[in-house]
Amino acid sequence: MGDPHKLVRKYEPPRHPWEKERIEEENALVSEYGLKNKQEIWRAKAITRKYRHLARQLVGLPSDEKASKEEKLISKLVRMGLLKPGATLDDVLSMRVSDVLNRRLQTQVWRSGMAKSIGQSRQFVTHGHIALNGARVTSPGALLSAGSEEKIRWYSQPIVTIESKKQQAEAAIAAAKAAESTAVKAGDEEATEAVPDVVKELASGDDGASEKISKAGRKKLAT
Repeated sequence: MGDPHKLVRKYEPPRHPWEKERIEEENALVSEYGLKNKQEIWRAKAITRKYRHLARQLVGLPSDEKASKEEKLISKLVRMGLLKPGATLDDVLSMRVSDVLNRRLQTQVWRSGMAKSIGQSRQFVTHGHIALNGARVTSPGALLSAGSEEKIRWYSQPIVTIESKKQQAEAAIAAAKAAESTAVKAGDEEATEAVPDVVKELASGDDGASEKISKAGRKKLAT
């Protein structure tokens, strides 16, 4: 059983640490899935190795015993989201590491569009901005069961990303241009001259540009 006070390692390091092909493959996975280290890959490999081993054990069983155990194994993997409904034992034997990495919370947050990059997705999770079923989850490597990705939400207020800032700037620019048009029709020369400068500052990402709209006579433009 081991010492309950010590964590049990859930992976096995590679037997040959200097294999070029394996190192290149793992480096690609680390980059693609935004992993912290290669231990996360080895954990995923341990999971796939476990279920492929169980599937190989079922191959030599009698047909009646094999059918029941095969159904239990496949139904479990379907619930875990690693296989699709209607999968067979061959699908279990052909499972890949990417099948497990795709079920990580970090990956699902990124694919849901809540983060701009896979690295930003990890940051959101570790900083406690992501909730699953209403509960905060801070582990990027948490494996989601089938359908759980639809229950991913912001824990409190949505985080303002670069994309949302860009959308806000575009909306502010549109409002400033509309204000300029209104000022021209009203004959307000002071506001008309100030608004184009504000539009340029908004386009360059000046956060204080919206305040300058009001200084240029926002109240007058509203009337």
